[in-house]
Amino acid sequence: MRRNHQPWAVKFILNALNHFYVERILRPQFDRLGKCPAMLKPRSIKLTGHQIYAGDYLHIISSAEQPVTLTCWRSKQHDGKIELGNYCLISPGVKIAAAEQISIGDNCMLAAEVSISDCDWHGLYNRVRPFRCSAPVTLENNVWIGLRAIIGKGVTIGENSVVGAGAVVTGNVPPNVVVAGNPATVVKHLSPGKRYLKRDYLFQQAGDDFWNKQQALEKAFNRSNRWWYWLKTWVAPGDND
Repeated sequence: MRRNHQPWAVKFILNALNHFYVERILRPQFDRLGKCPAMLKPRSIKLTGHQIYAGDYLHIISSAEQPVTLTCWRSKQHDGKIELGNYCLISPGVKIAAAEQISIGDNCMLAAEVSISDCDWHGLYNRVRPFRCSAPVTLENNVWIGLRAIIGKGVTIGENSVVGAGAVVTGNVPPNVVVAGNPATVVKHLSPGKRYLKRDYLFQQAGDDFWNKQQALEKAFNRSNRWWYWLKTWVAPGDND
């Protein structure tokens, strides 16, 4: 389908069910989840382990084909912890796995299929169990990680920096740079004095009503959709559908 013909009443019911699932099923799986989260297809989001913390206005886009997974490993040697700041965006297929600690600051954006791990999960010589092969990962505020990038153990990515699509980051990244490649290297320097427009800007005016306004906009677009035409597109879609 090139258009969404779903009637607003159907969308409203699905939104209500999603909200119920987030608040009653998903929220208790976090050790802390801030106010006003927005999660697309929340039933496909997989949380495993304890010590998963998230700030306000967390936005997760997930799907059955590309689930978002947050995993904290716990054993005699490891006690994983994941911390997400305020106003973060997590895109489809993102995988975050912590054996020690992964800290993600405010206004960070993770593009689709990003992988972040603070552990090698097997030693070079002892391949039976993870041992002495983990180190904390830190993404400072306003970091943007591009499509399918991989962030390895012990890495700190400085404030405002961007990791290019497909990059493999194995060493620290300074603030205000763009890195790309495998292994990732600096390809551009950003001006530290220039004003950044961050995700928190979306909520400065609307506050808690931001997602409600988005829903009102969606309602306006779907208002003309009709039940009979929507059902027709399921069995006999036309060229303009």
